[in-house]
Amino acid sequence: MDVILLEKVHNLGGLGDRVRVRPGYGRNFLVPQGKAVAATKEAIAAFEERRAELEAAQADAVAKAEARAAKLGELSLRITRKAGAEGKLFGSVGTADIAEAAIAAGLELEKQEVLMPEGPLRHTGEFDVELNVDGEVRTSLHLEVVAEE
Repeated sequence: MDVILLEKVHNLGGLGDRVRVRPGYGRNFLVPQGKAVAATKEAIAAFEERRAELEAAQADAVAKAEARAAKLGELSLRITRKAGAEGKLFGSVGTADIAEAAIAAGLELEKQEVLMPEGPLRHTGEFDVELNVDGEVRTSLHLEVVAEE
């Protein structure tokens, strides 16, 4: 199935790219989410008419994401958890915990935006956690995990 992308899709392409995807992926995800349209002659013509509007919307979204990333990059969070004598946590600190701490600090952050490729944190200490604010915009957040007293 050929589709025209209406926004940047990770590992697929950017705005206006014409790509071939599996029919189920196109019908069940890309088209219903508004990320793509089927590549028919009419859709291509309609897209070319709307191209400037879509590019402006994408540029605006990236600018907002960069501003949000700057605020998040300045943030330093402190999370308190029960821990053993050697600093090993009873439990762990995951993406949801970090997102909740950011929201409590007054900033908007979703758990899907927190990247933890090594898995949840299981020790006390200071960490730099990477955030994927938008597909193109990333920043890091300083996090300190301390033991409860």
